[in-house]
Amino acid sequence: MSLIELPSTREEEWRWADPDAIAAAASLPWSDATEDAANWWLDLPGARIVVRDGVIDQAASTLDPITLRSIEAGDHALGQRATGPGWSLHLDAAAAAQPVQIVHVSTGGANHLPSEIVLAADVVAQVVETYVGAGWANRYLRVTLGATARLMRSVRLLQAGGFTSLREDAALGTGASLVTIFLGAGQAGTRIDATIVAGEGAYADYGGALLTAGDQRQECAVAVRHAQPNGSSQQVWRAVAGDRSTASLVARVEVARDAQKTDGVQSLRGLLLKRTATVNLKPELEIFADDVKCAHGATVGELDARALFYMQSRGIPHARAQALLTTAFVADALDRIGDETVRAAFSTDAETWLDRAL
Repeated sequence: MSLIELPSTREEEWRWADPDAIAAAASLPWSDATEDAANWWLDLPGARIVVRDGVIDQAASTLDPITLRSIEAGDHALGQRATGPGWSLHLDAAAAAQPVQIVHVSTGGANHLPSEIVLAADVVAQVVETYVGAGWANRYLRVTLGATARLMRSVRLLQAGGFTSLREDAALGTGASLVTIFLGAGQAGTRIDATIVAGEGAYADYGGALLTAGDQRQECAVAVRHAQPNGSSQQVWRAVAGDRSTASLVARVEVARDAQKTDGVQSLRGLLLKRTATVNLKPELEIFADDVKCAHGATVGELDARALFYMQSRGIPHARAQALLTTAFVADALDRIGDETVRAAFSTDAETWLDRAL
């Protein structure tokens, strides 16, 4: 029996869900050994938060401007389990925002944690999260952005085992901007599940790269809803699958009847390192307005044999040529990270995965 009853796999966003992997992750034995969070900090100023098995380690954290409070996580099948004590980043219009880094360490079993980010008008903030260890790390995040507020989030999924499930709900005010980039470069199963509601003139950029190997499965199910006119969005996802692994991407854009002048773009691309691997892609558009510019594309293929031959003819070993071409493929998703330090760290994580996979 699975640990949790999920919606039917007949529902598109749950089509490739893997409850058995969650059950297996939650059953992993607890370990006395734990990752040192200090190994995962990036060279950035600002707050540093350590979360151990779903509990914030206050002694190891610099909380300001993070506060701790109880958070209601809603009724999502996975997210609702995270209701309870969590962290909150609430910045008013006069706040001076430095980056916030959060390292989530799992040592076995299941752990849950809710969180919220609330930015007043014109506030700019950056949050970087890293997941390491082994177990079921289940998280819920609520984002509320005031008029013209801007939030940049970068999330590294690097757990060595188990499962990471992320449920995110975001509401973007007039002219607000949300950029969220993920990198799944660990060995754990992953599910990224999000709904973004964009107000008038708001911008949402939500995507990333999922890199899978062995028997690993990673998936995302993201919906961007344009509720007001003049909004724009991008969903750029790249999936690389090796061995017998599976990467699944479901991306949706919904344009309400009054959301004229919406510009929505989806780009889903998969790369098979071996023909025994699987990449599932499902872009969706639901448009009720008549003055919009929306486009989507989905392709799955293998590395270009001619490009590989050319590089090898110039003395580049086969494995190195594969790595270079795959790095360029993944860069489409990671290059949208605005902070150079964060972007470099994500690129290094991707290269480390490629060295291991190839």
